[in-house]
Amino acid sequence: MNRTPYDWIFLMAFSLVLIVSGCGEGEKKEEKTPYFKADDDQGGLNLAPGMKAYVVAENIGRGRHIAVNDNGDIYLNLREPHDNGGIVAMRDTDGDGRADEIEYFSDFGGTGLAFYKGHLYATNDSTVFRFSFSDDKLIPDNASAPDTVVSGFTSQTQHAAKSITFDEQGHLYVNVGAPSNACQEQDRTRESPGMDPCPILERHGGVWRFDAERLGQTQQKDGHRFSTGIRNAVALGYNPNDGHVYAVQHGRDMLDGFWPELYDENENAEIPAEELFKLTDGADFGWPYCYYDPLQDKRVMSPEYGGDRETVGRCEGTEQPVMTFPAHWGPNDILFYTGDHFPEEYKNAALVVFHGSWNRAPLEQKGYFVAHVPFENGSPKGSYDPLAEGFAGVETIESPSDAQHRPTGIAQAPDGTVVISDSVSGKIWRVFYEGE
Repeated sequence: MNRTPYDWIFLMAFSLVLIVSGCGEGEKKEEKTPYFKADDDQGGLNLAPGMKAYVVAENIGRGRHIAVNDNGDIYLNLREPHDNGGIVAMRDTDGDGRADEIEYFSDFGGTGLAFYKGHLYATNDSTVFRFSFSDDKLIPDNASAPDTVVSGFTSQTQHAAKSITFDEQGHLYVNVGAPSNACQEQDRTRESPGMDPCPILERHGGVWRFDAERLGQTQQKDGHRFSTGIRNAVALGYNPNDGHVYAVQHGRDMLDGFWPELYDENENAEIPAEELFKLTDGADFGWPYCYYDPLQDKRVMSPEYGGDRETVGRCEGTEQPVMTFPAHWGPNDILFYTGDHFPEEYKNAALVVFHGSWNRAPLEQKGYFVAHVPFENGSPKGSYDPLAEGFAGVETIESPSDAQHRPTGIAQAPDGTVVISDSVSGKIWRVFYEGE
């Protein structure tokens, strides 16, 4: 068919309309992205340059670790079960980035929470459970009867939280904290000597490895003690960049109270360091025989085992930390950032959540923030800087009860933003990058 000049003009005009319409649709989709609309007060936080934040949900229960599904649904393990359940499920149904559908399930609370191969793994103080989903459901199909992956952890009144992580070879790692401060014959008693060898290390004070997918395992029958000499490492995470699991230890307490001839209260506030460990099979990090003195920048023998603040002794052969942090900051989670949303300096960096101290008196309490630790070639590069501060809501923290919020867990969302949980009232923040 022969076309007139008018026909060609019409076709060109029609095509231009389609192009413009397409651009308009693209702009509308961009406007629907919720992560570029921060709260006016950034959710009460002070953030690194270029970072913004908003509150996803609040007052949902005293939160511990947090996890995000591939579809963006957020899950939070609660310290104690809520009236309606021990795990909170959150979904954004209207595209504003906030959770407008919030439901509870499970009859237990705990700490550990992580997705692995589409399943949600959750822990209480004695068991690792697994929840399964189908048809994009918010609540798992087996919410009332989850699979038992690992059981048989002993009942303990100290450091009972079971944090978890997974590697890329099909292994599950579980922190088993020591139910003791320093393995004394009489725990937390002035000048009581340490048990030698420390029997607690047989089933506690380290990280155990299991099959990530096999059900019905127990610690004694199926667990492999992967790394030992770790007092308690609630912060446990896998670094895919170098293929290692990392842990941040809660250091020991009360050096001045139990050994007043060697330490005063100001020294107790600054000793020992919180240590970042790169775990390897068979590694021993020294607890309870040793602690890391940041004032001397070395690991020395504990007073319970004859230490005099100077002697290295039996600590000589222990595995050293790859980085240390100030005393008693309470590291409770660690995430290795793999997304593309944050600036390049965050790629493969560790984000460490400090829950905050309780025993730095007479000095003020510290921690209560999320640190950014740059990594290069599988090792920390330089020092750390804050990603997010201001959770406590007060300038001076004399006691943990002064803090309005305490950061506890962190997880990366599929879009590269991160979500952070709170253990006081259950507040959830999303942190995103907007640019300076």
